Amino acid sequence: MATHQHGAIAATDAHTLSGEKETFDLAAGHELRIELDHTTQVAVTVHAGDAEVFGTPLGVGGRTLVVGPQKVAVYTMGGARVEVQGSPEVMYVGEETPMRQYINVHDVLQAQRDACGRGEAGADGALVAPPKVMLVGPTDSGKSTICKVLANYAVRCGSSPLFVDLDVGQGSLTVPGCVSACAVEHPVDVEDAVFPGEPPVVFYVGSASPSENADLYRHCVERLAGVVEERERRDAVAGSSGILVNTMGWVEGLGYELLLHAAEVLKVNTVVVIGQDRLHAQMKKRLGSGSGSGKVAVVKVAKSDGVVLRSKEQRQEARQRRVEEYFYGLRKDLMPVSQTAKIENLEVYRVGGGPKAPRSALPIGATSVSDPLKISKVGDFRDILNCMVAISHASSPEELLNANVAGFIYVQDVDVEKGTVTYLSPRDGALPSTLMLAGTYRTYFD
Repeated sequence: MATHQHGAIAATDAHTLSGEKETFDLAAGHELRIELDHTTQVAVTVHAGDAEVFGTPLGVGGRTLVVGPQKVAVYTMGGARVEVQGSPEVMYVGEETPMRQYINVHDVLQAQRDACGRGEAGADGALVAPPKVMLVGPTDSGKSTICKVLANYAVRCGSSPLFVDLDVGQGSLTVPGCVSACAVEHPVDVEDAVFPGEPPVVFYVGSASPSENADLYRHCVERLAGVVEERERRDAVAGSSGILVNTMGWVEGLGYELLLHAAEVLKVNTVVVIGQDRLHAQMKKRLGSGSGSGKVAVVKVAKSDGVVLRSKEQRQEARQRRVEEYFYGLRKDLMPVSQTAKIENLEVYRVGGGPKAPRSALPIGATSVSDPLKISKVGDFRDILNCMVAISHASSPEELLNANVAGFIYVQDVDVEKGTVTYLSPRDGALPSTLMLAGTYRTYFD
């Protein structure tokens, strides 16, 4: 059972699309911004010039690409003629774009990769380290999009960076509630907007926000950092490619402290702040004041005008679609299976000893005895109805905190009288393990 991103998705035949064709003559440095809802697709063809999406080049006069549902920007460095067929929700030409800033960031990172691969020494005499880049910014500032752009440019230069996703609220590699990582070995597929490569390494936090159990979030990030270090030791070429870290949009209070913790354990040496002077100043003061190999480069880039702010409800809908895509595929071409098992044959656990009481509610001198990393067996399966449950690679309950995830099931129904649980699985057959980890994130879909 793979923790697949969206699964294998076949391209849609452009001839089946409805809507008129519209042609755009884009000037150099401009981009065509296309916004599609979750039911819409469009066909994009480049007839002349150069054009790219997320840093992935589009062939001139080649096959027509069918994209959607997503928001894309067709960017051209030197000018291009682009034809679009379909009825997007919004489509317009953006004359001002920060793409040149993103390209400049890539150039610096690639020079660092090349120097690291050659074993060169820096100005301080130490060997040049691979670029370990963290992108930070408020919610809906374009972090994941810039990650795709930087990853694609790196792959086009022969590198294979590790993409690390710490955004449990949305998730780019698998379902919400996870921190994960995968090596980017090929350009991001424009039609599917996923990171291609081997199945990601996934650790399950189990909630859509780190605030529910910040200690567990920190622990999972630390486990993921261990995977990153192991990759560097195992493969020198891959190690020189570095990492690209996508983060959550919670940048104040505890969220800010969690960002600093992630930067520390992942040994980040570059922080890219997107469009917020205050956060840039904070990060530069906290991380950029070191010296020598411990100094972190903190740079600020502009947020694209094409980035669309979403409401709380839209973000919740996006999380639900991520779960549906995991089981059914982006274009509903996967076939999950509903199966029933005896509750007594499954070992499902949860992490955390319950919420801590506020200090004001405790007797003077007393401390909370709640253990945020405590492993407890789920007694009543009705507590995990409509929850995602992670199938663990752990061989015992004691290993659950440190083991990564093999895949997920979705609990559809619990029959207490019969002692059975019905769940949705990505594939038919026995589960790879009966040792599982449940979270608190619930979602509802048919």
